[in-house]
Amino acid sequence: MRALTIIETERLKFLTENSVSVTLIEPTPTGLGKSIMDATGPIRIYLKEKNVHDYSAQKKGPENKILIPSLLIESSSIIHSTASLYRPISKNGDPRIWFKHLVDFVKANDILGIIAFQNKLYVINITTLDVEDLLNTDYANPLKELIREIKGIVNEIADELLDKLTKIARMGVIPADLQADTAIGRTLERLLNIDINSSKKPDYKGIELKSYRDKKGNRKNLFAQVPDWSLSKLKSSEQIVDNFGYKRGDDFKLYCTISTITRNSQGLKLKIDSNMAWLIESSDKPGLADFAIWTLDKLHKRLLEKHNETFWIAATSHLEDGKEYFSYTKVQHTKKPLVSQFDILLEQGIITLDHLIKRNIDGKVVEKGPLFKIKPNSVGLLFPPSKIHNLV
Repeated sequence: MRALTIIETERLKFLTENSVSVTLIEPTPTGLGKSIMDATGPIRIYLKEKNVHDYSAQKKGPENKILIPSLLIESSSIIHSTASLYRPISKNGDPRIWFKHLVDFVKANDILGIIAFQNKLYVINITTLDVEDLLNTDYANPLKELIREIKGIVNEIADELLDKLTKIARMGVIPADLQADTAIGRTLERLLNIDINSSKKPDYKGIELKSYRDKKGNRKNLFAQVPDWSLSKLKSSEQIVDNFGYKRGDDFKLYCTISTITRNSQGLKLKIDSNMAWLIESSDKPGLADFAIWTLDKLHKRLLEKHNETFWIAATSHLEDGKEYFSYTKVQHTKKPLVSQFDILLEQGIITLDHLIKRNIDGKVVEKGPLFKIKPNSVGLLFPPSKIHNLV
């Protein structure tokens, strides 16, 4: 799929902020001419997770085609359609998808959003449909009515936590508990009387807390997850740092960011294998190529486990006499990430991966990641609803 335009990205973000889980597809000129589209990896995963269809269990041939009632949503009307989900006998049975009347609804290389809801598939043209205008208008329209049914409600635990954070913010400037990158989170946990531990469970009564220094350009941590070593060519973080690390002072380390867009200075890049549903880290180093693998299913589970509900807490930071001080200023409240967007954001380079591997002077290897991070101002592309609360 091609890169999204700025307008398309904003429309996708607006859908996400309104609790709409969507997957994307780009009809090609050839596909429109032959009435056929590839059901890419993100589409297959999305349909399976929404309990709509599992291509992996589908047999080949036209007699095994599955038909799903569908609606093509325009600004003021709906085109009744049917989605055909099938695997041809030829072409290795590569999964296909098609919507009746689609040629009257889209031009080649437009970006379509597919929404699964109540046993139907809804299709909107992200390229041409003014999503924000339709949702904000006083007049009823098909998209507005659909989203009104989908949206959820926040709960009282969030209000309790927000009240505590407001009281902390009113304390003003607070000295950091330690000098480290983690000081901002550790200090807040103490103020909230949360025990510090290494549990992967959310921090406050089911709500995950993510504190960050509010500086322009800072990416936000989503979660940490090592590769599936059983599937990977390299079998440990130690082997990764041995192959791609560099000397810094007394340490030998690999601190770098990897994305699907370009190779970094270590020659590392991410790519998605849609057929296997894998995220792969590759190298331009001879003999290594694809050396680390994460299953997308595992990454989706970690995202859901970590961020069922999250408070992203911003703080200003300043140094005085060598000591850091914080002022907690605002909260972005998100619920239930849309896992279908995770793969899209990886493909677009909006979600990236950081290695934080170090071999100390004593020879011990420490890995603080790999950390999956999202670009600033892009949280709304992954989490609905995204509501900002100013604490001061």
